Amino acid sequence: MYQRLMEHLTTAVLLLDGQLRLCWMNPSAEALLAVSLSRVEGIEFTSVVGSEEGIGEVLGKARDEFHPFTQREARLVVGGEVLTVDYTVTPLSADELLLEIEPRDRLMRISREEALLSRQETIKVLARGLAHEVKNPLGGIRGAAQLLERDLDDPGLREFTHIIVEEVDRLRDLVDSMLGPNRMTRHEPLNIHKVLERVRSLLIVEQPGVQIERDYDPSLPDLAGDEAQMIQAVLNVARNAVEAMTEAAIAEPRLVLRTRARRQFTLGAERHRLVCEVAIIDNGPGIPEALRETLFYPMVSGRADGSGLGLSIAQSILHQHQGLIECDSSPGHTEFRLLIPLEKRHD
Repeated sequence: MYQRLMEHLTTAVLLLDGQLRLCWMNPSAEALLAVSLSRVEGIEFTSVVGSEEGIGEVLGKARDEFHPFTQREARLVVGGEVLTVDYTVTPLSADELLLEIEPRDRLMRISREEALLSRQETIKVLARGLAHEVKNPLGGIRGAAQLLERDLDDPGLREFTHIIVEEVDRLRDLVDSMLGPNRMTRHEPLNIHKVLERVRSLLIVEQPGVQIERDYDPSLPDLAGDEAQMIQAVLNVARNAVEAMTEAAIAEPRLVLRTRARRQFTLGAERHRLVCEVAIIDNGPGIPEALRETLFYPMVSGRADGSGLGLSIAQSILHQHQGLIECDSSPGHTEFRLLIPLEKRHD
């Protein structure tokens, strides 16, 4: 009965012997370590899992001193991937250690993504309010300029009214761009690789000097989405990366388009069975630290000639698809991850 309870815990539970070899672990531990018990039973735990803080020393200390130890936000290396976890080791006897591991990455990601989604909602409310306040007087100015043009006989003066109308239209288009896509999103079966190939072909024409590599997962199923909007979102992010590399005069600019499936993945507070991850990776100069918190705000740009709308619009499109965009950046490696649920939508 107790083993059955252990097998249904979401916390990873492992039993080690006095030589720190694996004797048993529950399904949550198998999922966390991405191995089955039959493959690692009898193997020393530190051969399966690495640690930046030396988990082997903590386990040995708990065994030798017969005293439980807890580590918060420790970093374990599992299959080349670094996981942030809390773990507690409890000696049961001179020859048995109970190890409990609680993943922290998911909770940290939830907090980060909820903050990102909250900021996105705030931006949308502010942008709508700004659009209302700006577009009303713009319409009046445009109408007045057109009426004035009818009463002017001098072609030179009419040229001024033309300028007024053109500038008003430009400002109106700018405000519309801040609001993102202005039509309803169509959720139809969509092959994400078709979207990436379209973006790749456009970038090759625009920037032939950039090497564009593909790393696709062919097993990815279709997602429910709007093809035109997804092309726009991916193109905005990829174009930003290419322009950053070009502006920084990178000797061998390289862009990688990668797709992967993420299982049991949490976006915001909602857990999804399957998520499509589109990674856009460049070897550019990286994003300045001062811009990272406001990266997806409208009118925020790291380039002198940038409008600051590309990433904001891309994030808005992903939000309409129940997804979001994450970013990690350091000099020489910037990675934007577009995360889109693959479950069928029920609107």
